[in-house]
Amino acid sequence: MSALVEALAAAVGASHVLCDGDLSAWEVDWRRRYRGRALAVVRPGSTAEVAAVLRACAAHGASVVPQGGNTGLVGASVPDASGTQVLLSLTRMNRIRAVDSANLTLTAEAGCVLQTVQEAAAAHRLLFPLSLAAEGSCTIGGNLAANAGGTQVLRYGNARELCLGLEVVTPAGEIWDGLSGLRKDNTGYALRDIYIGSEGTLGVITAATLKLCPQPAARMTALAACATLAAATELLQLAHARLGPGLTGFEVMGEFALSLVARHFPQLRMPLAPNPETPWTVLIEQSDSESETHARGLFEGLLEAALERGLIADAAVAESVAQSRAMWQLREAIPLAQVEEGANIKHDIALPISRIPEFVAATDAALARAFPGIRLVNFGHLGDGNLHYNVQAPTGMVATDFLREREHEVNTLVYDAVDRFGGSISAEHGIGALKRDELAKRKSPVALSLMRAIKQALDPDGRMNPGRVI
Repeated sequence: MSALVEALAAAVGASHVLCDGDLSAWEVDWRRRYRGRALAVVRPGSTAEVAAVLRACAAHGASVVPQGGNTGLVGASVPDASGTQVLLSLTRMNRIRAVDSANLTLTAEAGCVLQTVQEAAAAHRLLFPLSLAAEGSCTIGGNLAANAGGTQVLRYGNARELCLGLEVVTPAGEIWDGLSGLRKDNTGYALRDIYIGSEGTLGVITAATLKLCPQPAARMTALAACATLAAATELLQLAHARLGPGLTGFEVMGEFALSLVARHFPQLRMPLAPNPETPWTVLIEQSDSESETHARGLFEGLLEAALERGLIADAAVAESVAQSRAMWQLREAIPLAQVEEGANIKHDIALPISRIPEFVAATDAALARAFPGIRLVNFGHLGDGNLHYNVQAPTGMVATDFLREREHEVNTLVYDAVDRFGGSISAEHGIGALKRDELAKRKSPVALSLMRAIKQALDPDGRMNPGRVI
């Protein structure tokens, strides 16, 4: 046993330092694109133990890869192949430390599963609104490290907007307790915002104080069929005008994306029959603080106005919680259906909402010319301008071969278009290893210089999650 492994065992207990056996749960990413080999998987149970681990790694010059639920999509949370990195798994740190109903806050450790946080809030008749398809396995620490988005950003914001304070362990093993539940605190730099979205490259988030909201009195959900993406964006404007802050979710799903769900999950009911004249389906959700009667009146008024203006051709309104969940399940099943269909090229992009129809038309055409037969899986959070603009291999071509041979060319075409339309190459998934080189090419030199200065100041030895982001 190496001196470092002995020090790690002393810090967290030998049973929580894993060096042998099958470690693939920690060493292979969710998409199975990145496979590494850790010196050890270390599972601390407290902030003090995290600090002891980081001090031991600093003393031995070892780099550290923090990991939550390992559900990320950009290769940010698995070790490299060197066998020298320490994989720091936070999953044992899974306690809800406090719920302050009067202050509308909840303090949770980084390893708390998102669904657990949601349920803890609900037990106090409150809402933690961050919602992701992976909420049953992703963790709060990972959500914050990636500044996760999800389906309710339109109303409640990203993870950053839902966090009031952090507890962080620095690379040197010092503990910063910033778990304030204050909504106003102008005492210097906003350290919280430096760590949120940093993907484990500056320190280890060990706990967070999160913002809660009152539970809505009623929710309304509907699927609506649109002939064009331009009509869907007009419908979004109308929904803002009619529903105001009650507009909680506004998702868009392309025809091919839903066809994959129908193919691979035939048990899921499609409330709207496929129609080539309406290739775009919008999922709309409203949350109302008054009553179901009030909510229904506003919602039905929206759909009637949309029909009168020709923005939608058909709609299905959920009449129960079960029907609402079934509609959301269609949306959340798209990435799973893609997995069943085969390896694919993912793009998590953000664009000005007003430019999305033009971007999609131009980029669809350019991709079809460059790669005949490719299939576009276009879906995402239209309400906040975030598209998952994914590319599936042509029918009959081995998906892994297409990914290996064409990914760089496809990415270049898509990201060049994103730049032209004033967008971002990463909306909610982060940079990780997957997009690090693209970031270096596309981020402004001034921004990159500032980011490197922050990295140098907070992690001068470059030991935190090296090779990620910058």
